Amino acid sequence: MMVAKDTSWRNSVRAALPPGDSFFFKLGGDRFFQNSGEVNEAVKQLIEMALTEDIGPGDVTSTYFVPASQRSRALLRAREDGVVAGTEVAAAVFAKVSSELSVQIVLEDGAQVSPGSVVLEVAGPSQALLTAERTALNFLQRLSGIATLTSHFVAEVTHTKARILDTRKTTPGWRKLEKAAVLAGGGVNHRMGLYDRAMVKDNHLVAEGKLAQLQDAIQRLKEDHPEVEVELEADHLEQVEQFLTLQGVDYILLDNMTLAELRKAVSLRGSRKQPALEASGGVNLETVRGIAETGVDFISVGALTHSAVGLDLGLDFVENNE
Repeated sequence: MMVAKDTSWRNSVRAALPPGDSFFFKLGGDRFFQNSGEVNEAVKQLIEMALTEDIGPGDVTSTYFVPASQRSRALLRAREDGVVAGTEVAAAVFAKVSSELSVQIVLEDGAQVSPGSVVLEVAGPSQALLTAERTALNFLQRLSGIATLTSHFVAEVTHTKARILDTRKTTPGWRKLEKAAVLAGGGVNHRMGLYDRAMVKDNHLVAEGKLAQLQDAIQRLKEDHPEVEVELEADHLEQVEQFLTLQGVDYILLDNMTLAELRKAVSLRGSRKQPALEASGGVNLETVRGIAETGVDFISVGALTHSAVGLDLGLDFVENNE
């Protein structure tokens, strides 16, 4: 089962990004899209690298076997059920290959698709269409696979307050795209990198009664970087009790705990809303429902980005009247 997605997150994500140079791609007629800041530059670089490795010195098949004057219209369709993500990136690939290609995004990121659903419509020179096809599909299939897998996890916990989190286990260079795909699937982003949340996993800090040192480190971080959140990893309930006595802790990660231990951790926190409790370890589609029902606030799932299978999508050339 998949749940409908609210795509309004897209504008809020963009608004939260730092300002910077922008680039534009023509998406059919007068329609344009604009992302700002480093996401835009990162996407631009990924597209250029992907096209360079695929095209190399030239697409010999399209150049020699497809007439330069030939023009075509194609529909990018889903071939299985899922949730789509990466539509703007795929559209940008076509536009990067040729300014003569017109692209219409039919379904926005976060939309549910079924076999035959039209995601994009592309028209223009046949050579350019064929040259861009695989790279556009690579982006769209990968990101839609992440969104789809995320939606399956989200569907399992909708009856609880738990939210599904991603991790930093992402494809190098693709992190922002893959985390955007998690959002499209209904999930929530964990920290973007090592800079926006401190995650303390070095448990020897408390092994010898060094809670005072840990509290001092938290205080110094908060003074220097008040916007940075602090998360402490707990392997057992004794650590949870210790961490609950500290000030400035935003999250406690409950690592590989049993369901009984997770429920006890929730009980130890009592009526307090902070720190939030995140369950991690041993999470899959068979176990996530039970974990959510313990009362934890978040469940982190590395598989969302490191094990998602690409969604089956294809580009079909069609007659103009179809």
